[in-house]
Amino acid sequence: MAWQPAWNLQNQKLLRQLHQSLFTGRMLSLDQINVDQPLILKELDWAEQGPLPSIGSLRPHWRQDVSLDCKISPEDSHARACTAYYYDLLQGTLQQEGLPETIDRTKEPCTGFSSTEVTICILGSPTSYLSVLLEGGSQCPGSMLLCLSPCWLSKVPSLLRPGESSLLVSKAISFEQGGRTFLEEFSPPRRVTYFTGSFGPCKEHEQSAGELARDLDCPTGGSGELARLLEDKLLTRQLLDARAQVGVPPTLAFTFQRPQLLQGLAAQRSLHVVELSGKEGQENLVQEEVGAFLQGGAMEPYSQVVVKPSGWRWSGAHTVSFHVKAEQAAVLQAVLALLETLEEEESALVEAFIPTARFTQFSSPDNSSLCSTSPRPNLAIRICTVVCRSWADQPLLTKVVCGMGRADKPLKHQATVPQTLESSLQEWGMTDEAQITAIRAQIKQKAEAAMRAFMEMEAELSVEQRGGRRTQTDVIGVDFLLTSSEEVLQLVALEMNSQLCLETCALFESMGQAVGVPRGSSQPLVETMLRRAQCHLMEGKHVLVIGAGGVSKKFVWEAAREYGLKIHLVESDPNHFASQLVQTFIHYDSTDHKRDEEHAQRVVELVQERGLHLDGCLSYWDDCMVLTALVCEQLGLRCSPTAAMRVAKQKSRTHQHLLRRRKDAPRGWPSAAVYAVPCWHLESQADVERAAHHLSFPGVMKLEYGAGAVGVKLVEDAQQCHLHFEKISQDLREDTDHPGIGLGWGNAMLLMEYVSGTEHDVDLVIFEGRMLAAFVSDNGPTRVPCFTETAASMPTCLPPDREAQLVRAAYQCCLGCGLTDGVFNVELKLTAAGPKLIEINPRMGGFYLRDWIREVFGVDIMLAAVMVACGVAPLLPTWPQPRTHLVGVMCVVSQHMQALKSTASLETLQALHEGGVVRLNLLDDKLISREYEEPYCNVACGGPSRHEACLKVLSICQALGIDSPQYPVAHFLSHFK
Repeated sequence: MAWQPAWNLQNQKLLRQLHQSLFTGRMLSLDQINVDQPLILKELDWAEQGPLPSIGSLRPHWRQDVSLDCKISPEDSHARACTAYYYDLLQGTLQQEGLPETIDRTKEPCTGFSSTEVTICILGSPTSYLSVLLEGGSQCPGSMLLCLSPCWLSKVPSLLRPGESSLLVSKAISFEQGGRTFLEEFSPPRRVTYFTGSFGPCKEHEQSAGELARDLDCPTGGSGELARLLEDKLLTRQLLDARAQVGVPPTLAFTFQRPQLLQGLAAQRSLHVVELSGKEGQENLVQEEVGAFLQGGAMEPYSQVVVKPSGWRWSGAHTVSFHVKAEQAAVLQAVLALLETLEEEESALVEAFIPTARFTQFSSPDNSSLCSTSPRPNLAIRICTVVCRSWADQPLLTKVVCGMGRADKPLKHQATVPQTLESSLQEWGMTDEAQITAIRAQIKQKAEAAMRAFMEMEAELSVEQRGGRRTQTDVIGVDFLLTSSEEVLQLVALEMNSQLCLETCALFESMGQAVGVPRGSSQPLVETMLRRAQCHLMEGKHVLVIGAGGVSKKFVWEAAREYGLKIHLVESDPNHFASQLVQTFIHYDSTDHKRDEEHAQRVVELVQERGLHLDGCLSYWDDCMVLTALVCEQLGLRCSPTAAMRVAKQKSRTHQHLLRRRKDAPRGWPSAAVYAVPCWHLESQADVERAAHHLSFPGVMKLEYGAGAVGVKLVEDAQQCHLHFEKISQDLREDTDHPGIGLGWGNAMLLMEYVSGTEHDVDLVIFEGRMLAAFVSDNGPTRVPCFTETAASMPTCLPPDREAQLVRAAYQCCLGCGLTDGVFNVELKLTAAGPKLIEINPRMGGFYLRDWIREVFGVDIMLAAVMVACGVAPLLPTWPQPRTHLVGVMCVVSQHMQALKSTASLETLQALHEGGVVRLNLLDDKLISREYEEPYCNVACGGPSRHEACLKVLSICQALGIDSPQYPVAHFLSHFK
């Protein structure tokens, strides 16, 4: 869809009238606007879906002497008039929203933007994208930019990708928190990291949005090429019918050259396509096909037909005609006249005019009865949906609004006032909440299926066909009509579009602001924009990773490749599987971590010998966190201080450090000391005796530098302490006795007082001491006396105040230890009196946590950790809404050896995972029973509610033999209520 309209004389006159009405306060009449006058040719954009939105009723209380000219690319007089109009439209829209006027800051150009800053640029209508811009301005102030003219943007050859271009913005409207907006100039121009808008050809400027988007090195939310496909009614209707299995009106299509994209589609249920050899001599064939269609079985339930063109050139054009089915000659004449105006790959469509359902008594899709106390047979409902591409390329329905009108008239977006689905159905006569819920569920399923079908088609296109390597469609609109067949309510998809539904939903949200209805539908789209922009920033970064970890960290190398990261790995095992998955593999034995200062010096030398120019350095492995901090200090890379890493790495030292800082808390804050637990460092039996004398029992003994709950035990008295200390001292002496649990730091232990309560994990993202995000998960009751994990749930089932206690406790404990930059995992217990700290893991959460957080909240903490290490502040939703509920159960070899070799074999679990039945996280690759064991895998199930997820995972565990009297899964899930 075009950025600026290909105005005919009448439209230019309309623009002048609208400006005149704006400044005089006069209103234009409908006769002046003349909404029904047809256009011969249409190359439309968001401004031409009908006449330009009238803002004449609003007096211009905003400044008119703002600087809209762009010095780098001057506009002609007509282009300047269009830019001025859209600026006035923005100010009028802000005024209606109760938001302040845009402040002109162009006299002091913005300077000093770095190459690591997110810049999301939208070239489109203020009314279409206002919700997105306001939501983005709230999440990432100053990063969301609106351009009112393509002249505010320019393309230069990419320095990173030969053959591609970088997009620079010289002037824009920036959005910040509280709805504040600023007209800015950027000197030098600011590099765009994500671009979207209204795409199409443009006659008003040298470059259109579609031309600007072509072959960019940054991600784009569309392109002229993709918009051309999305606005092609024949193409999208065939996708809906053949791929999405979504009902569409019975349709007859005539085309001169069937697009290649349509040739591979399976036979359609509701479409019949006739390919004509030319414009001459086709009358008999057209007459025969029209007659057969009108008299065919598919048209039997319908009395009217619609004749319309299909093709992007016709988007929004008033060239639709309606005919009685019985008037075959009139239908034929309309088709023949339309065919005369078509070009290659355009089509003429004859489709059934779908009547709305007459609401008397129907069955819903689940066959339950619908009863009406107030039938409204003369009303029709057009259902408008917006679907965006969420993380992992999953379609997500973000908004549903409706328009109502007379059933004997076509419902147009601009001719109806948007309202909720619930209000529309109630006005129509439907009051049964269960039926309304069922219809909403069907809308979600079909709208997301439509988006998925378009995405699948898009994935099959070449780079040239998409318009660029980083181009994809991130949001679409799908229109539905509620009709009936044999007294069963059905949804029929009318069309897919790139702008109309977005505009309608934006208007609906704008109306809601007047009565305090919060926005929210734009958040998933903003998250997609931010995620893609940040991935672009990180692409090609050189990152040093110290320590490869085990099989549970395999996802790190796969994700790094997907993100385009250049990983240089330092690892002690020369045969580690990750050596083949990274850019550079450096073998260096650092298993003796008591010599980390020496190791750090040698690692830095190895990096310098190879001439590596690093952007960041980090580790995902417990044993290597202090070494990583030492290397970062020597290389001048971002990381928490080495002293802080040492405090966090040694468990007893963490608690003792916090207890000593009791008086350091800011006024009004509880000290982090209130979360610490009395404990004692143990290196000898004498230490055990002293600890038993000073601490209360019961207590918990564990390895001072341990991981995975290996060596942990509940002790009731001093004698049990001495016995357990002696056993661990004999069994676990060095790293080869049990690799990967911290024995490279020695086998010292600690004794801490036992704390009762529920156990929870808090995963934090902290940058320069600021908490950017926090994710809380719940753990089921551990298996005593060794405290091995049994089950987990995400999101937390705690009430908000208790969740807030955990987040604040985790954050204060991290800051109290000096952890200022990184992604950290904090284990706590929640007692009746508040949280108590168990331990801080100064690295990203292990086991399943990265996978679950990504699935539930759409945030990848692995990427966040890389960004922090590279000095880039991740832009994350502070309190993202959960998209699903996950509940999982740990499998351990001692309890599940038989099942893991039969009913719950790895092959079976992987097949269930690939089929979407379970979510499998493999934590070990060896089925070996050990005295000091760690979990083998985690088997989880998702659901729309925690209760449903619990029922699913319990059923799976019973069927696979994971549940048993010795391993009672129902008990382990009992905390998740």
